[in-house]
Amino acid sequence: MKNFYKYLVALFFISIIIFPQHDVLGGNKDRTGQAGADELLINPWTRNSGWGGANVANVGGLEGIFNNVAGIAHTNKTEVVFSYTDWLRGADIKLMAFGISQKIGESGAIGLSIVSMNFGDIEIRTIDQPEGNIGTFSPRYLNINIAYAKAFSNSIFGGLNVKIINESIANASATGFAIDAGIQYVTGEKENIKFGISLRNVGPKMKFSGDGYSLQTFVPNNDNQFTTTQRAASFELPTQLNIGASYDFLWEDFRYTLAGDFISNSFKKDQFALGMEFAFKNYLMLRAGYAYEQGMIGRKDPSDPWIYVWNWNFPDASDPERTNFDRGVSLGVSVQVPLKKGSTSVMAIDYSMRPAMKGDNFSTINSFGIRFTL
Repeated sequence: MKNFYKYLVALFFISIIIFPQHDVLGGNKDRTGQAGADELLINPWTRNSGWGGANVANVGGLEGIFNNVAGIAHTNKTEVVFSYTDWLRGADIKLMAFGISQKIGESGAIGLSIVSMNFGDIEIRTIDQPEGNIGTFSPRYLNINIAYAKAFSNSIFGGLNVKIINESIANASATGFAIDAGIQYVTGEKENIKFGISLRNVGPKMKFSGDGYSLQTFVPNNDNQFTTTQRAASFELPTQLNIGASYDFLWEDFRYTLAGDFISNSFKKDQFALGMEFAFKNYLMLRAGYAYEQGMIGRKDPSDPWIYVWNWNFPDASDPERTNFDRGVSLGVSVQVPLKKGSTSVMAIDYSMRPAMKGDNFSTINSFGIRFTL
């Protein structure tokens, strides 16, 4: 228990350093859009995304590598997960993830995941040939996560994740790294009360480089050709702090879990997430989540800042206060069956959806996953 409080205090002071003078109710709106590597905030895992970000306290297994790495410590033996997301359907952006976690020793677990974001083929256009017809290029994002988590007792779990970040186009790329840290605390007579804290995407600035920043020019009155290189601006990573709790309501063959999470973002609005999951034994799980941020269902009256105007209808794409493309709603379902009778090894099929806002050119985000627990 003493170690638990040490970790909690350490994360608390780290969050104060990283989020100075942070507006708890609104987030850091003045810095919105100023960070790079924003793909680090996209949840690529099907089962996890159905919670809407609310399950930082109760996430378990390989998918904890996204929002709370301490959850990997709950891996029973071996877990393998594949996930595919049609991101912003209509934009031809594909998000694919593969991960494996393995229990080591009596209380430890390691995890490895690879997340790739493919933007399809984009036609090359230049100043001399603005109409294209000279080929295509394919931008790609690639994140590699290597994690370790451990159960320090029956109640305290902690973990650390190191991620390698790469973004590339045809003639320029940027590479960096970041660290995630998280803890979970489990209590209650039936171990049905959970708390979690995670700090994500802490790392140095990144910068693009490559031939794309080079330009061949001629000096006036001189036939010599020179190559000049422009300096690229560096960008920060989207650091995030999560503080959450969950409670399991248990019956004989049923479980109902209610979870909540406060998401503090350094480069966008803060969010409050609420999620729930209904499970019948270990065969069927239904989940839903909602992530609220300031201005999503109402805002202050510009003529009188003391008046708050509520709008319970979903905002649309023309809303000038909108800084998020989705409605904040997440839905998911999982079906899993034993690989053989009497075995603890299971195969699960997962699905989640995240509806886009009205008026957008994009449609509902669909995720599909398959998971093996061996």
